Amino acid sequence: MWEERYATTDYLFGREPAAFLTDHADLLKPGATALAVADGEGRNSVFMAERGLEVTALEFAPSAIAKARALAAEKGVTVSFRETDVLAHDWPETFDLVAGIFIQFVGPDERARLFEGMRRSVKPGGVILLHGYTPEQIALGTGGPPHAENMYTEDLLREAFGDWKILECRAYEREISEGRGHCGRSALIDLVARRPETDG
Repeated sequence: MWEERYATTDYLFGREPAAFLTDHADLLKPGATALAVADGEGRNSVFMAERGLEVTALEFAPSAIAKARALAAEKGVTVSFRETDVLAHDWPETFDLVAGIFIQFVGPDERARLFEGMRRSVKPGGVILLHGYTPEQIALGTGGPPHAENMYTEDLLREAFGDWKILECRAYEREISEGRGHCGRSALIDLVARRPETDG
């Protein structure tokens, strides 16, 4: 399904980073390591690389990776693109920052496994950034899957990351224009959380 969606000449979600990422550009520290999860056509990983981060991007669809590589080359940056199914990934590395932006293709059971892998990938003292839709997005119909159970709520994210220092967790509405895939009034939610320096 994803290969079919991305096998087009245009960039389904545009070539510019998600507004969420530019809103939090102060967290993108030059020289830091970053992981972009289910990165699609590269708009977010390339932006992080432009900010001076050492970026690894995980993506399943070869056609999306091809477009991501082309975008990185055009912008003159380097990103380590890895073709992998994030639901089967073993999360062997740790990073200063892990970003999951519009990764709501997974339902509740798979989401718990995905979040756990992402948590393991954050270095002690590092941060995780999550951005997606709330269930109210279904009625707006301006992007995302048609499954309310795939969406995030503040309670859901606080439960999943409540043992970390939550720097931000908020739901809101905003007009976005991120390619034809995300366009119009949208019901969004952001999480920024920092892993403790020592667990336990």
